[in-house]
Amino acid sequence: MAVRLSEGAIASIMQGDDVGAPVLQLITIRAIATGNGLPRYRMLMSDGVNILSSFMLATQLNSLVDQGRLVAHAICKINRFIVNVLKDGRKVIILMDLDVVKTADAVGGKIGNPVQYAEGSGQGGQQQQQTSAFAANEAPSKPLQQNRNPAAGPPAKHTSPPPTLGKAGGSSFLSTPGGSQAKVVPIASLNPYQSKWTICARVTQKSQIRTWSNSRGEGKLFSIEMVDESGEIRATAFTDQVDKFFPIIELNKVYYFSKGNLKTANKQYTTVKNDYEITFTNETSVIPCEDAQHLPSVKFNFVPIDNLEKEDKDSIVDVIGICKSFEDDKKIVVKASNREVSKRDIHLVDMSGKMVTATLWGIEAEKFDGSRQPVVVIKGARVSDFGGRSLSALSSSTVIVNPDSPESFKLRGWFDSEGQLQECASISNTQGGPAAGGNTNWKTLYEAKSENLGQGDKADYFSCVATVVYLRKENCMYQACPSQDCNKKVIDEQNGLYRCEKCDREFPNFKYRMILSINMADFQDNQWVTCFQESAEAILGQNAAYLGELKEKNEHAFDEIIQKANFTTYEFRIRVKLETFNDESRLKATAMDVKPVNHKEYSKRLIMNIRKNAAQLA
Repeated sequence: MAVRLSEGAIASIMQGDDVGAPVLQLITIRAIATGNGLPRYRMLMSDGVNILSSFMLATQLNSLVDQGRLVAHAICKINRFIVNVLKDGRKVIILMDLDVVKTADAVGGKIGNPVQYAEGSGQGGQQQQQTSAFAANEAPSKPLQQNRNPAAGPPAKHTSPPPTLGKAGGSSFLSTPGGSQAKVVPIASLNPYQSKWTICARVTQKSQIRTWSNSRGEGKLFSIEMVDESGEIRATAFTDQVDKFFPIIELNKVYYFSKGNLKTANKQYTTVKNDYEITFTNETSVIPCEDAQHLPSVKFNFVPIDNLEKEDKDSIVDVIGICKSFEDDKKIVVKASNREVSKRDIHLVDMSGKMVTATLWGIEAEKFDGSRQPVVVIKGARVSDFGGRSLSALSSSTVIVNPDSPESFKLRGWFDSEGQLQECASISNTQGGPAAGGNTNWKTLYEAKSENLGQGDKADYFSCVATVVYLRKENCMYQACPSQDCNKKVIDEQNGLYRCEKCDREFPNFKYRMILSINMADFQDNQWVTCFQESAEAILGQNAAYLGELKEKNEHAFDEIIQKANFTTYEFRIRVKLETFNDESRLKATAMDVKPVNHKEYSKRLIMNIRKNAAQLA
């Protein structure tokens, strides 16, 4: 049975027109955190002309998801819906009753080529930034319209929120536990000569806990930035106050803050526009404010990834992107403090078609999970010129995963509908390049050669899928210095000792290192590539220490491992650079990373290339 989508229905709903029972296609659906145990689902819907991510499923319809009926590309008849207007003017369409009229399997894919609906266009509306929960727990200011069957009962009633308490204008009061009232003053009026004060402010930035150790002892701290209608200010908590306040203060929430030390701000550590800053004390009080929508929300000044190349080194920016891929966290030792910290690189893409590498540190690096390719916001990242352009999260930076904001919804809709198939060029040429399936600069071997990669002043990087067709085992291993940071070849002194000329020392042992030359091929061309330790171990499936011992004791078994590695296929990350030796120039290719083929991502790229070629032939 042919089913037609209700073209133009989304625009009509958003403009307040009367719509009967529109037939829409579900593009994507995802669960959002609500904090009440019942999952809520956000849906990206299409009417064949427009797509919109402002649809939410009423909880009584969750069974459709649990039963597997409501999945991407299913066609739904919307029997009843309610359009709610949030306090910031955004509209949310709550689907109260629907029928799946055609399953996803029967449809087979997305219908038509719908474009993103510009919410608020044509009504003089303006989309505002919002990072609080998107209608999951948020009360609407009023219902805009309803669509329902006559037999469904009377429409739901909505009441306005209670009058706002604690506006930062100097005329509101906070009732204290002792029964007295404290006057709420604006942030702009704070100064060091005040002993008692209370402000009502929204937390716009919250750092991670940092520790220090010096001649005066050890300690820890964290800082926040907060705003009200009059201005902004920074506050810092130390040691005991960290344990007290860090668990209860949340980003973008509003609190009453009372009694803290005010001092002149150290501009070396903050960019907040205030001459003073707050230090929490034992007398400091932090009380949640349940209703303060009049206060400014977290504001972001997002820089598109393709514009990061124009930003100055060490500048501070806000960035939003999809985590296309990520690397495992690893421990490094900071030379300045000799402390061990965690580090993780993630690779972000946005609608500009560019990719950037961002580095997370400490707790953020350890707890980050990019397995579902989330939307990631980094507020206050520092721009680095290491390897092109890259980003680093600072101790004062805020990292938000899957924020509820218009930019996040728009980016998610783009990625799910087309971005995941798009090849993104990286502006970060860090060593090894994006890992964990990152798809930056994919080339065939023929394309890499025809585009003269590596012929310039700097090395070029590209990724490819290729098959190992020959391994040169001669001189593939050597005995190296056992020092941790030295891989220099040692000299056998024939007296049980091995000498390293670089370290100028003799050692009773050595370690095996590998330099494996392989010839790899794809369907168009072949290429000689040098594989060092980690890359060679990945291809041979054994570590260098085992292979070295095997080569010495059982040459036949070593040869079998070499032969077994022939005709195996991998994803390679290749560095190419024109090098000159004895007045002879030669293009040297080095494998920076070798991984098993991610067939899901590889198939997506093949589909994208097929569509691209088909479009050129049409």
